[in-house]
Amino acid sequence: VQLQASGGGLVQTGGSLRLSCESSGFNLGNYYVGWFRQVPGKEREEVACNGNADGSSVFYADSVKGRSTISRDMAKNTVHLEINNLKPEDTAVYYCAAGLIFKVVAQNGYGMGCSRGMERWGQGTLVTVSS
Repeated sequence: VQLQASGGGLVQTGGSLRLSCESSGFNLGNYYVGWFRQVPGKEREEVACNGNADGSSVFYADSVKGRSTISRDMAKNTVHLEINNLKPEDTAVYYCAAGLIFKVVAQNGYGMGCSRGMERWGQGTLVTVSS
């Protein structure tokens, strides 16, 4: 039972990246899913959340709003995060996470993010944006 994040790498400012998070051992359809990022010495930051497959409960942090998309591939049990117009301040280790929908909604509100209640975490993938 695990989440496997991938897709990180070195990108130039203004470029794009698509991160993927594949779940094994459990069905993401029952879970709220989210992406977080962390820079050494700083607190983990919530980036984007998705509460269901139709996209009606997505949440984006202000730092990425308008240039990122979180989506699900239900057939592959995978969540993607695409970030466009990357900036040096997007450099971080990106983590995917999942939490039971009812728990995340109870702790955050519907469509209000997923900073609380996430129970399963991937190992992280490093994104470096060069200036």
